[in-house]
Amino acid sequence: MTSLTTPAQLSLSARRRWASLAALAAAVLLLAIDGTVLSLAVPALTASLAPSAEEILWIGDVYSLTLAGLLVLMGNLADRFGRKRILLAGSVAFGAASLLAAFAPSAQALIGARLLLGVAGATLMPSTLSLIRNIFTDSVERTRAIAIWATAFGAGSAIGPLVGGFLLERFWWGSVFLINVPVVALVVISGLLLLPESRDPQPGRFDVLSAVLSMAAIVQLVYAVKHVVGSGLDATTVAGVVVGVAAGVLFVRRQRRLEQPMLDVELFRSAAFSGAVATNVIAILALTGLLFFFSQYLQFARGHSPLQAGLAELPATIASIVVVAIIGVVVAQLGRGRAIALGLALAAAGLVAVAGAAHRPYLWLGLALVPIGLGIGLAMTLTGDAIISAAPPRKAGSVSAITETANELGVVLGIALLGSLLSLVYRHNVSVPRGLPAKDAVRVRDSLGSALRVLPPDAVAGARDTFITGVQVTSLVAAALTLIAAVLAWALIPSPRIPRP
Repeated sequence: MTSLTTPAQLSLSARRRWASLAALAAAVLLLAIDGTVLSLAVPALTASLAPSAEEILWIGDVYSLTLAGLLVLMGNLADRFGRKRILLAGSVAFGAASLLAAFAPSAQALIGARLLLGVAGATLMPSTLSLIRNIFTDSVERTRAIAIWATAFGAGSAIGPLVGGFLLERFWWGSVFLINVPVVALVVISGLLLLPESRDPQPGRFDVLSAVLSMAAIVQLVYAVKHVVGSGLDATTVAGVVVGVAAGVLFVRRQRRLEQPMLDVELFRSAAFSGAVATNVIAILALTGLLFFFSQYLQFARGHSPLQAGLAELPATIASIVVVAIIGVVVAQLGRGRAIALGLALAAAGLVAVAGAAHRPYLWLGLALVPIGLGIGLAMTLTGDAIISAAPPRKAGSVSAITETANELGVVLGIALLGSLLSLVYRHNVSVPRGLPAKDAVRVRDSLGSALRVLPPDAVAGARDTFITGVQVTSLVAAALTLIAAVLAWALIPSPRIPRP
C-alpha cells in the first residue's frame, strides 16, 4: 500500500502548494462567514422569532458546543479515512445544514439547524490544519501558510457583515445563511481539483470508547459552565462537572494505555505546548465574547443598520489581514512566545479602549478595534503553529483537533461567560418604568432588543445607557483575561528566533 503521509510523497510544486492553501482557506472562510453573520443577525432574529435571552445564547452556543465535542473524533477520522475525503464530505453537509438554518420557522428549529452545522463544521477544521501540516513541510513556509489560513477568518469576518448587512436590509433574516452555499460549492470543486489526499498509514484500531469519553468530557464540562452562568450553581451544574471530569480522567488514562491512542496526551507534558493551548483558549474567549455583543451594541445602542454595523467592524478585520505581511518580521525579532505575548497585550489595550469609546464618536471606537484585530490575529497564528508543529505529520489530524478544540472551547466560553456577564449587568441595572404591564416588564429585563419594542420613547435612552454600561464592564473583563494570556505566553512559550521567509 502506498503511504499517503510522508513529506516526500506530499512534496508538491510551489504553485500547487499555494493553490491547495487557497482551497483550504476557502473552507475556513466558510466557517468564519457563518459565525460572523450570526452575530449580525441577532437583532433580526429577535424581531422575527422572538427568542428568549437563553435561546439567543443557545443559538450562539450550540454550534460551538457540538463542534468542540466532535473535533477530537473528527480529527481522528480524518487521519484514518483521509483528510481530503472528510473535508469534502463535511463541506457538503455544511451546505445542507445552512439551508435548514435559512428556512428555520422557530428559534428551536434554528437551534437544531445550528447543531447540525456544528457536526459538519467539526469535519472541516481539523482537516484544513492537518493538510497544511502535511503540505507545508518547511517550518518557515508553514508559519506563513498558517498566517494566511488564520487571515481567512478575518476575510470571512469582513465578507460576512457586509454581505449579511446587505441581505438583512433587503430580505428576511434567513437569507444570511444562504451565502454559505456558493462558498461550499467553491470549496468542493477546488478541493477535488487541487488537494492531495493524506492519511495515517497505520492508524490502528478505532476505539469507540475513547470517542465516547472525549465527547462526554468536553460537552458536559462546557455545558456545566454555560449552565452555571445562566442559571447559577445547582444540581445540573454539579452533575455536568462530575460527569465531565470523570469522563476526562477515564479518557486520559485510556489514551496512556493504548498503543495507538486517539489523542497523544503526553504532548501536554510540554509547558510550551500546554501554554500555547491555554493561551489560545483565553484569546479566543475574549475575542468571541466581544464579537457576540458588539453587533448588538452597534445596532441596538448606536442605532446602526445591519450594513452600517458590518462596515463599523471592518477596522478589526483589516488589521488582522495585515498580520500576514508583518508576521515574519515580528517573529524574527522577538521569537514566537514574545510575539504572541505582544499580540495579546495589544488586544488587551484595544479592549480597554473599546470600553472608553463606548459613548464617544465612532472614530474613537474604530481606532480601538485596530489593535484588537492585529493582536488577536498575530496570537492565533503563532499559537496554532506552535501546537501543530509539536507532532509528526502522520498525526496531524489529531493534533489539529487539539487546536480547534481549544478554539471552540474559547468560543463557547466567550459567549457563555462574557455574554452572560453582559446580560447580568444589564438586568441588574435597567430601570422599568412604573405602570408598565408585567409581561412587558419581563421583556425589558430580558434583553435590550426586547426592551426597545415595548418601552415608551422617553425610557429608551436609559435602557441603552444601561446596555452600554454592560458593554464597558464586559470589555474590561475581556481585557483582563487577554492580559493574563499574554503573561502565560511570555512565561511558557519559547522564543527562538525564526529566520524571515
